[in-house]
Amino acid sequence: MSSPLRWGIASAGKISHDFANALGTLPATDHRMVAVAARKQADADKFATQHAIGTAHEGYEALAKNPDVDVVYIGAVNNAHYELGLLMLDHGKHVLCEKPLCMNEAQSRRLVQRATERGRFLMEAIWSRFFPHYGLVRERIERGALGEIREVDVEFGFVLSDVDRLRLKSLGGGTVLDLGVYTIQVCLWAFGGQAPNKVVASGEMNAEGVDVEVTAELHFPGGGIGRMKTSALRQLRNTAIVKGSKASMTLHDFWCPLKLTDTDGSVREDTLPVARCPFNFQNSCGLRYEAEEVRQCIAAGRLQSASVTHEDSLLIARIQDEIRKQVGVVFPQDAQFAS
Repeated sequence: MSSPLRWGIASAGKISHDFANALGTLPATDHRMVAVAARKQADADKFATQHAIGTAHEGYEALAKNPDVDVVYIGAVNNAHYELGLLMLDHGKHVLCEKPLCMNEAQSRRLVQRATERGRFLMEAIWSRFFPHYGLVRERIERGALGEIREVDVEFGFVLSDVDRLRLKSLGGGTVLDLGVYTIQVCLWAFGGQAPNKVVASGEMNAEGVDVEVTAELHFPGGGIGRMKTSALRQLRNTAIVKGSKASMTLHDFWCPLKLTDTDGSVREDTLPVARCPFNFQNSCGLRYEAEEVRQCIAAGRLQSASVTHEDSLLIARIQDEIRKQVGVVFPQDAQFAS
């Protein structure tokens, strides 16, 4: 029997809590949380107590240097992903990094390159793709049950205008990075990962200069279109409808779907296990699926997941960059690698 994958958690915020809580629903023979790090010792201590983690570090370097950690989950704010990712990879850790992978394509490319150089696993935490319903959509498409995929219609919006991580430019805010990663990935998923040949986007910005509402179209070779809308100002339908020449399917709460309308109109429902503590976000127990994917990849010696490849992440970042450019959102990091 192989030993469990030993996790370190970087950042003690809400999503890290949910990830640790979900991890706790998986067999202890497969997954073990050994350390957590936060900027403040008190935060790390509190998190460690809540999730029964043996070691609490102040600062992320101590976590990177911890010899008992195999893989690090990065749940910090968007603009910290790049530096934390490099730090962990440079200390020989595998990395599962919350989305967006980085602030832009240039940073993402460098992070992927570093993972490859270090021979370490790296995956952007696009947890949606590991829900059973995504697998079912993929299976239906490949079997030809939908015919030729012609359109994806996806909306993702909540009232989030007072949430700092979304509102503030200093934290890498905006709906394109926070919500758009989901709408983009589901379009790419339905269209088999091919790159769009045209992106058309418009949107509204707040006083900080980050986008609070965006409408975009991804035009694919062959005439397919992904239509998406993101909003931090209002609640939207939050469904993804995949339309083919023969039939369509709908993922309800498409970023973490437990409900799906199949090609024949029947509704399929999934459930998730009960965890030790309450979750902060909807269906967060589903984070267990991506954690198990990470374990299986690392056990098999793979440096990337077939479901969220490095190329997938770079393409998502490229599309995000293009949407931001058309809407007029510029981050300090965009000038970092400009030639």
